[in-house]
Amino acid sequence: MNPSPAHRALYASFDRVPSPKGAATHIERFAGTLFDTFGGGLLYVLGDASLPAHGREGSVEVLRHISQHDNLVDRTQHFGQQLAATLASLDASLEICHFRDPWSGVPILDRPHRYRTVYEVNGLPSIELPSTYPLLSPRTLDKIRRAERFCWENADSIVTPSETIADNLVRMGAAHQRITVIRNGAEPVRLQAARPASAPERYLIYFGALQAWQGLDVLLQAFARLADLDLQLVICSSSHPRLEKPFRKLATRLGLDERIVWQHGLGRAELKGWVAHAAISVAPLTECARNLEQGCCPLKILESMAQGTPVVASDIPAVREILTADIGRLVHPGRPAELARALRVLLEYPDAARAMGMRGQQQLEQTLTWSASTSSLRQLYGSLLSPSPSSRPPITSPHELAGAYS
Repeated sequence: MNPSPAHRALYASFDRVPSPKGAATHIERFAGTLFDTFGGGLLYVLGDASLPAHGREGSVEVLRHISQHDNLVDRTQHFGQQLAATLASLDASLEICHFRDPWSGVPILDRPHRYRTVYEVNGLPSIELPSTYPLLSPRTLDKIRRAERFCWENADSIVTPSETIADNLVRMGAAHQRITVIRNGAEPVRLQAARPASAPERYLIYFGALQAWQGLDVLLQAFARLADLDLQLVICSSSHPRLEKPFRKLATRLGLDERIVWQHGLGRAELKGWVAHAAISVAPLTECARNLEQGCCPLKILESMAQGTPVVASDIPAVREILTADIGRLVHPGRPAELARALRVLLEYPDAARAMGMRGQQQLEQTLTWSASTSSLRQLYGSLLSPSPSSRPPITSPHELAGAYS
């Protein structure tokens, strides 16, 4: 299916949209800003059998790539090849391409073009993928690293949600003058969502994906140390249920089966109710390459702050950017006993915990809203398009990666 040839803007991402994952929330905000700025455009993302491969949402045309390949590398290559064919069908009206990953970036950059380009680095596959796909070969990882470098060397601008990621990119060789930090956000909630009918009387909450770097195993070990309290743990997972298996096994070994409530793929409105009525929201991120050598800007922390829910999180650089000691509790990562102590203290002093949550909500309202983030993004688009497109830097080795990820 060829798109309309008259689009001014393209947003591309190797992510399923819509999805309960935080990435989809971010994409909807940033893609929405791009399309509002340029009067519509083309959204090119992943899909599956439950979603239409082609559609239109107002002024936005949506193309969802649906691959039959089981192998990850095959899927990324097919995604890039189809995007390259899509770009070839567009006419000269395309003014800007905003992409989130090298699978999108290589076909966008590795062709003659006059449009401006934005590489949005929320994560680096070369760092994140080995955790999920430990059998990826060194040769494949090297190709991915070269594709990432090709993108940050040749994109007109790099956008990233944290100073930690920006600093690490510079250490890897990215030009600091091309990097703009635009944080993730949330909007303060003034009218508290209804309490879910099945919610326990008092509970901790973890919500989000279940990758190893999230530290859910540490939280389970900490929760086992709170067995003397009338307390439950609610886990709202945005991942496939098969990823729960190791955590369910650990919970069984720790004797926690009756004290954990599992929720799956909740819609945003429903999730807000669970977060709003939790005693504490926990973000037990681990010390690993993904969180330290790459960095992050955890939406679960921001969305908890938006609800006024007190947060206990791991004390790592990316978290300290958005959560300071006066608006949250920071604990050393990977230490269940320390995490349990921090949780116990807050649970014993609920008034102080609520006050901390309110301070977090006020801080978010001042500096970490989506409206502030999208305003910064609109300014970036304006600055990119103010010079003549012919002034863009030359492509570096444009054909070196041809065929690898396009």
